[in-house]
Amino acid sequence: MAGGPVLLTRLCSLLLGNSSCGCDVVLSARRLRWSPILPESPAGDSVTGVQVKEEIIEMKDMFAVKLKRRRFAGQKKGGTLLGITIFKCLYKEENKLTDCAIHLHNFSEDHCHAWFKCLKEILNGFQNRPKSLKVFVNPSSHKREAMHVYYEQVAPLFKLADIKTDVTVTEYEGHALSVLKECDLQAFDGVVCVGGDGSVSEVAHGLLLKAQIDAGKDTDYLLRPARASLPLGVIPAGTTNILAHTLYGIKHPVTATLHIIMGHVQPVDVCTFSTPSRLLRFGFSAMFGFGARTLALAEKHRWMPSNRRKDFAFIKTLANLRPEECELSFLPLQISQEDSHENDRRKKETIKNKGSKDQWHKIQGHFLNVSIMAIPCLCSMAPRGLAPNTRLNNGSMALIIVQNTSRSEFIKHLKRYTSVKNQFNFPFVETYTVEEVKVEPKCKSVFDTKDDTYGNGTSAEGTYPWNIDGDLMEEASAVHIRLHPQLIDLYGVNTDELEGSKATCNCI
Repeated sequence: MAGGPVLLTRLCSLLLGNSSCGCDVVLSARRLRWSPILPESPAGDSVTGVQVKEEIIEMKDMFAVKLKRRRFAGQKKGGTLLGITIFKCLYKEENKLTDCAIHLHNFSEDHCHAWFKCLKEILNGFQNRPKSLKVFVNPSSHKREAMHVYYEQVAPLFKLADIKTDVTVTEYEGHALSVLKECDLQAFDGVVCVGGDGSVSEVAHGLLLKAQIDAGKDTDYLLRPARASLPLGVIPAGTTNILAHTLYGIKHPVTATLHIIMGHVQPVDVCTFSTPSRLLRFGFSAMFGFGARTLALAEKHRWMPSNRRKDFAFIKTLANLRPEECELSFLPLQISQEDSHENDRRKKETIKNKGSKDQWHKIQGHFLNVSIMAIPCLCSMAPRGLAPNTRLNNGSMALIIVQNTSRSEFIKHLKRYTSVKNQFNFPFVETYTVEEVKVEPKCKSVFDTKDDTYGNGTSAEGTYPWNIDGDLMEEASAVHIRLHPQLIDLYGVNTDELEGSKATCNCI
């Protein structure tokens, strides 16, 4: 877009705080600037020696413009024209965004409509900003606050930015997935999910599954999946909100909404989880062992309040801590020594495997927890992230293996997540940077209803739990996890620039 002035006029008044002086206002395709009008001397000359302070707003920080009118109570149309109101996105501390209104007062119908038209043309020229969104709201998330979050905080901002929305309030697990399979996504510029990590994971899976169907790919076996056709926005309304923290650095629905409105888009790596015969789902992160058993136990007590349920499951699983016997196979990522940002163990592992392309490594034993994460997984409990050595889109997964150890040592490892200390600096913790992982348990996990825990069994009908993006999946066979770089776009920013919160919660 050209940067030269497109409109110049003198407005009767520009109100900023307590200011009521007249201003000269100049609008260009890139910025809006104004300066106070200097008073004239009795001789008709401008007063000299007065310092004129010019102020500027970048157009890229604006997201809406409205005609300002005075209306009586109950009046919906018409009213006395007062000028124009411009809405901008304001960056505050701790990664928080908020909206700010700037009022340009002018009583001329011609001036106001001309300015309104020019401002709208400039705002409509930002191609990444959505004009129409498909929205999914999970009313059961966390404390059933998703409906309030959307209609009280999110929807008014979408309306202000003239974004059309088609809202589906999900009624059961899998509802969003079934809608997305049949939905004509060409009518939208993006998809938004209001809920927790499990809800977002379902919508992301649905978006990617829809892309495979539209591309005519065999969804049972995917080596090179098609990219999602639309970006996904995450409005946090859950308990942990790992994806929201990773994308925005904070659990704040207004911040998330403004990132969507402003069209801040990041390509993000995605994993496929599959058995030898079929695709299970798409996802960003997974835990097997302690993290999965905790989630499975929490799901068995959905009747409890959310926070109490998670604390109960965490303590109960920790009290019945037991390792999972399995075989892990992984394909190390080929990177140079200078590109590695891990601890010394990972650096040595990288150097050792350099040049061993397509060489699988196997580890068999008893493990308390296995994490496979394609994104850093920031959350309030882990300010550095559950997997701080990976990024949103660097084409790698973090494989974190916690071998069998005492309960006290395992607790020390978990407590490290809340601090800036290295949570992997234990002799029983191993980390690898990988492209693919295969997890093959040697015994089936069977839920013991008497003890309320998962235990090892040999039943052919038994399954073992997985925690995929905070969503429970139970599978009876080995799982193969593949990384697919930049498979989906998410509304948000680069997590390298974000700082984690200092609050605490139970994320595992």
